[in-house]
Amino acid sequence: MPAESTPGPGTPGESGTSRRHRAKGSRRRPRGARRKALLVTAWTAAGIVVLGGTGVGILYFKLNDNLKTVDINQALGADRPTKADNGSENILVLGSDTRAGGNEKLGGGVDDGSARSDTAMVVHVYKGHKKASVVSIPRDTLVRRPSCTDAKGVTHDAATGVMFNSAYSTGGATCAVKTVESLSGIRMDHYVEVDFSGFQKLIDDLGGVSVTTTKAIKDPDSHLNLTAGPHKLDGRQALGLVRTRHGVGDGSDLGRIQLQQAFIKALVDQVKHLGVLTSPTKLYRLADTATKTVTTDSDIGSVKDLASFADGLKGIGSSHMNMVTMPVQYDRADANRVLVDDAKAELVWNAIKGDRAIPKGATQGTATGSAKGVVNAS
Repeated sequence: MPAESTPGPGTPGESGTSRRHRAKGSRRRPRGARRKALLVTAWTAAGIVVLGGTGVGILYFKLNDNLKTVDINQALGADRPTKADNGSENILVLGSDTRAGGNEKLGGGVDDGSARSDTAMVVHVYKGHKKASVVSIPRDTLVRRPSCTDAKGVTHDAATGVMFNSAYSTGGATCAVKTVESLSGIRMDHYVEVDFSGFQKLIDDLGGVSVTTTKAIKDPDSHLNLTAGPHKLDGRQALGLVRTRHGVGDGSDLGRIQLQQAFIKALVDQVKHLGVLTSPTKLYRLADTATKTVTTDSDIGSVKDLASFADGLKGIGSSHMNMVTMPVQYDRADANRVLVDDAKAELVWNAIKGDRAIPKGATQGTATGSAKGVVNAS
């Protein structure tokens, strides 16, 4: 991001913008979970499209250089679910818990060279791009992971009864996509991965996010201490909120998903009302941070393509977003794991395949956590 003295694309002189048993003696990795609010990058990145009319080509190319991409289509080949032909789109939005770089300090862990997908959401954008359904996949779900080939060309055999988030640590983005497609029977049209240190900075660049908490939330592990009532969260507080596991509810991953979903709705609405498109300086700052924060599939791996993709999402407000958790039940053999409720999950995935609304009965009687209603948009 340019120094404050660097002119931005606006008024001259203004600043630029395994399954049940662990090996004996092993220890569970600390669960001060590393969570990311993910969808904001798509909505804020929509503003990048404005740069096409500024004539400031050097800024366009700088933003282009920020982006990191993965060629999912080439890696997975033709053995995939059929691409929908109804005008809808499916996007896997992922957050990994890598401790590399600035993330070690934020996450409270150590850089051991590995990463897992601590947050996963399947975003289904309906035909016409006026509404969306978001299905969160709990990281602790025990699944069958298909065979995967990692970035070094090493093939890993399929495994049964492993945590969903192991797919990413085993074979990276392509394995995560392959596992989701195997689980859902739905082809992912796009992939977006978010880095949480970048997420924190993005919230700060936005000027914070306003939420109201109905209960006090205190969690030293995620550096969060909020009283009940209205708050304008800065980046550090927002990151703490979407990471917290023990600060509210039953301390489960499912409860944390409920907090994440509520925060994302507040964030989406705030982005829509910030007027970022009217300020070239703010636009550039947001675009610079957003493009540094995400890794995408190669089909949207340029500023132009990402902007066109995001521009098609920017009209979707929180009132037109249905957010659910993939139907699961607690694993009786291990309270820290959940199992896919196959019959109800099929209702969810079939609705998405048909570009239909997810029926309310699909999530009734499933494990959900107990943090719903704790966080609301202000």
